[in-house]
Amino acid sequence: MRKSALIGALLATVVAAPAMANSDVAKLTADPNNWAMQTGDYFNHRYSKLDQINKGNVGSLKVAWSFSTGVLRGHEGSPLVIGDVMYLHTPFPNLVYALDLNNEGKILWKYSPKQDPSVIPVMCCDTVNRGLAYAEGIIILNQADTNVVALDAKTGKELWKATNGDPKKGETHTGTTLIVKNNVLVGMSGAEFGVRCHVTSYDLKTGKRLWRAYSMGPDSEILVDPKKTTNLGKPVGKDSSLKTWTGDQWKIGGGSSWGWFSYDADLNLFYYGTGNPSTWNPVQRAGPDGKPIDQLYTMTIFARNPDTGMAKWVYQMTPFDEWDYDGINEMILADIDVKGKKRKALVHFDRNGLAYTMDRATGELLVAEKYDPAVNWTTGVEFDKSSPRYGRPYVVAKYSTFQNGEDVNSQGICPAALGSKDQQPAAFSPKTGIFYVPTNHVCMDYEPFKVSYTAGQPYVGATLAMFPAPNSHGGTGNFIAWDAGKGKIVWSKPEKFSVWSGALATAGDVVFYGTLEGYLKAVDPANGKELFKHKTPSGIIGNVMTYSHKGKQYVGIFSGVGGWAGIGLAAGLTDPSAGLGAVGNYAGLSEYTALGGVLTVFSLP
Repeated sequence: MRKSALIGALLATVVAAPAMANSDVAKLTADPNNWAMQTGDYFNHRYSKLDQINKGNVGSLKVAWSFSTGVLRGHEGSPLVIGDVMYLHTPFPNLVYALDLNNEGKILWKYSPKQDPSVIPVMCCDTVNRGLAYAEGIIILNQADTNVVALDAKTGKELWKATNGDPKKGETHTGTTLIVKNNVLVGMSGAEFGVRCHVTSYDLKTGKRLWRAYSMGPDSEILVDPKKTTNLGKPVGKDSSLKTWTGDQWKIGGGSSWGWFSYDADLNLFYYGTGNPSTWNPVQRAGPDGKPIDQLYTMTIFARNPDTGMAKWVYQMTPFDEWDYDGINEMILADIDVKGKKRKALVHFDRNGLAYTMDRATGELLVAEKYDPAVNWTTGVEFDKSSPRYGRPYVVAKYSTFQNGEDVNSQGICPAALGSKDQQPAAFSPKTGIFYVPTNHVCMDYEPFKVSYTAGQPYVGATLAMFPAPNSHGGTGNFIAWDAGKGKIVWSKPEKFSVWSGALATAGDVVFYGTLEGYLKAVDPANGKELFKHKTPSGIIGNVMTYSHKGKQYVGIFSGVGGWAGIGLAAGLTDPSAGLGAVGNYAGLSEYTALGGVLTVFSLP
């Protein structure tokens, strides 16, 4: 009896543990035959245990089948595979398809939302969508018009719809969602329109709003506890955000949350980053004394409790942002060796060109190093805990866009506003302990100008010109391997254009990524040696995924050029300064690819 009781208790513990996340999602992501989350798992590893496709045979990959989405703008994110069904999404108008993998990809159902096309002009940097979420027989679609929609996964029938914002104010959705327990966690875009952004939780079954946490404002609205929420180990104190803004400017403060989310069930914390303050003109955001002021909590990593939304800890990467270095890039949770000690780490490759390794339980800063040698706006971060500048970057005056309190054209800043990496997610291999990172190798000239706020109108206030980083390989991208414990590049593979595709690492000792010209590539994780490449119908800004069906492993990728880097092609723009400076830098893309929305699936012969 005692033995039975002990076994029963142990089984109950095993079953109960995933419930701290969402038991269905935890179960599905534990099975590598599925691709049940956009990020692969709650830790954002983008790693698969499948190894049928491996370093020895990956060169033999062939196209198994393909599917046209019927939409021509930029295709970010990836399909989901749950058992025998694949679920696909598109950019605006955000179509959803369910395909039967047992019947040659037959369309089981299609969901076509009715959205007002007036949302398109207020979507920054293309009409992208970063993908669907799944749990408990429900598909979650985060529509461009800020409606969060729950669909029956078997029929496509709409179960509920929640309106999260107002496009007339410039509020839009481009990100995916994260489902933790019964919480559907949703971010908001719109900093380029002066939106005061937030993260909101909706009930998975009913769509009822549970809580909302703004990026800036009063403690009660940003959900921080002045005594318990910490910043680098110290309580943030009362009105920590309000004290870092001039007057009511926080009400149009930006701080978008359109990036990726991750979750640690043991700590019951989810993690995400916030974007730039509004406007891009730092002169207009200066403090009452005309000096820089932090503008918390833009450019910040948040660790929050998913049940209440309360923040446990925060860390701001780029105080008083002067370059649009959004902090929204993914937070990868990994247990790694840092300076001889095993740490439960959070690793973040920020737009500002610094890769951060932090203790994900406490927010302690462990490593902050440049992951692109071209980065020049900072000399690095202060690590002396006794210094009042502890944790802050040192800005090189020459590359500041806030010089003598005047609007000046600052030249040769590296990286450009699209960062050393934008939203394109990195992968982590527990097998190698290394991170595989798609990067941009781009610099810029940045000239702020005065701009007035009008709801629903652009609130940018800067003109940019982008160009390849000087004194390097002449291209605008690198795909790198990164040791987050040491803060060092292991190897770097140059690319002609920025690598705007999400990476995938596998147990087969292969790392995959896509290129803006449209190539799916596979490389050796040990040295970056190219093992395979195939040109798909359009440039790739989607994220590589893999799954297994009837004992056979497949690799899938969206092609469909667009996003910020491909906005010129996607929207038919030709002015070099258009697309917030990206059009001129990527003008050569039109010589290599054209618009298209296609899923291509590969397998071994």
